[in-house]
Amino acid sequence: MNPIHNKSNNNEFIFGIHPLLEALNKDIEIDKVIIQAGIKSPHIQELKRMLTEREIPVQIVPQEKLARITRSNHQGIIGFVSPVTFVPLEEILQQVYEAGRDPFLLVLDRVTDVRNFGAICRTAECVGIDAVIVPARGSARIGGDAVKTSAGALLNMNICRSFNLKDTLDYLKNSGIQLVACTEKTDTYIYNSTFSGPTCIVMGSEEDGISPEYLKKCDRKVKIPMVGKTSSLNVSVAAAIVMYEVYKGKNSL
Repeated sequence: MNPIHNKSNNNEFIFGIHPLLEALNKDIEIDKVIIQAGIKSPHIQELKRMLTEREIPVQIVPQEKLARITRSNHQGIIGFVSPVTFVPLEEILQQVYEAGRDPFLLVLDRVTDVRNFGAICRTAECVGIDAVIVPARGSARIGGDAVKTSAGALLNMNICRSFNLKDTLDYLKNSGIQLVACTEKTDTYIYNSTFSGPTCIVMGSEEDGISPEYLKKCDRKVKIPMVGKTSSLNVSVAAAIVMYEVYKGKNSL
């Protein structure tokens, strides 16, 4: 049986238990899977086991949510295909350090708007970010819309998926990487700061910024000057400003 592929708003998905099992067996990259609440099937446990083993996020949802995505016989299962292959963070750091370079990374905490995500990845690729790290849950879906918004840059980026962002930040710090937070909760302007060495920029959601527990872990906190009447910048614009300012410092421009 061939996997069933559909496209809706440029987002590819696979529906049905057997097609999804076959996709997993063929190592097709799955971004996440939604499962109808209360579904019963002799194969559902096998599917859940495979999803757990491959660390693919699973969300239990009401039947109405699946119906909004497709009217086909989805059997209570829809898997979203990722256009990118997620890369282990450890692999990225090893490659960068072995190449004799200082890692330049970006963490996005709860950036859920796909257009913002795509725009950020476009800038990240242009400025030479080694990897963009996103939480497995609570982040923009990486589908066709994200690729389009990034002008294709997303396909040339290393994307790392974190299942525990707290542990990931600890791992980065233990790997000798300074965490630089872009936040209004500081008196230090980014233009009064200098940057060098292994660096990871941390950006938060446009609604409430970086989560407090993650902000505490950051080594440095910087903010962008605001002199107009508008209270904040779009997160993709703010991210671009910070990425290029850190790039300038790291490369002595």
